Amino acid sequence: MKSQIIQSFGEPSVFQYKEISKPELKPGHVLIQVKATSVNPIDTKVRAGAVPAVAPEFPAVLHGDVSGVVSAVGEGVTDFKIGDEVFGCAGGFRGTGGALAEFMLADADLLAHKPKNLTMEEAAALPLVSITAWEALFNRARLIPGQNILIHGATGGVGHIAIQLAKWGGATVYTAASSQEKLEIGTRLGADITINYREENVHDYVQKYTNGKGFDVVFDTVGGENLDRSFEAAAVHGTVTAIATRSTHDLSPVHSKGLSLHVTFMLLKILNKDMHKHYGEILMKVARMVEEGKLRPLLDSNIFTFDEVSKAHEYMESGKAIGKIVLKNSW
Repeated sequence: MKSQIIQSFGEPSVFQYKEISKPELKPGHVLIQVKATSVNPIDTKVRAGAVPAVAPEFPAVLHGDVSGVVSAVGEGVTDFKIGDEVFGCAGGFRGTGGALAEFMLADADLLAHKPKNLTMEEAAALPLVSITAWEALFNRARLIPGQNILIHGATGGVGHIAIQLAKWGGATVYTAASSQEKLEIGTRLGADITINYREENVHDYVQKYTNGKGFDVVFDTVGGENLDRSFEAAAVHGTVTAIATRSTHDLSPVHSKGLSLHVTFMLLKILNKDMHKHYGEILMKVARMVEEGKLRPLLDSNIFTFDEVSKAHEYMESGKAIGKIVLKNSW
């Protein structure tokens, strides 16, 4: 089958086209004829060698997010049949093959039926970011109706989904972004209040919107110095949940406010087979929300083909994307 592989870690140019063997069907798995995938920050980190512990063996087929059509069904699989349209985050990491190929072998527990009202490209944008946002908001922060939440990164992959999930969950949603265009998108996604963090500092917007008390929940999708700002924005006994914490911080604000800090690293459950079914269950809920008109992916206007994966990774690392970067299989 046709594929894009990497033989070593490196820059985006490290991708190369190669014909490799089609994966062999295994019990509990399905073979997907891949229609689309999307780029997540973890994909660029794997390619660059920043997280070798979760990288597949060389030659490696990357990318976890997939949408496509089931072409074969392994022993023991009862939820899917040949011809079903599916989506999921099902590989591209240690011990698995990725989506940058004609076919992808996927554990059926990591998949759900594709929402009927989405294209393949739209569906491929959802899995990793939806699972991450769901885990962070409902399983870690335990968001409840009536709470206020500040979500950093209104138009980021995880951020734009988190806005919609938090609103669906009954919270009052505040979101921060760097431009008027992004703030307007945040409003369209359902945010109650938008904050331009380049024009208002944390002290000012905490005072303005919470009378100085802070937010019940802060979801930091950015990391780095922004995690310190998240501590500052949280209320006493508030909760900070984050997805990018490979950095060093002063935890004094966490202590002085009695904060709870939760980190979501969704790959852990992909690497642990015993936890796969939980992700498939989340995606079934996400698919229902999409079909009910309560959730939509935000796609960047630039859509790439699999042969343009190097350009897609360059674009991701440029920081210019708004929403998810999608690649469609043109083979």
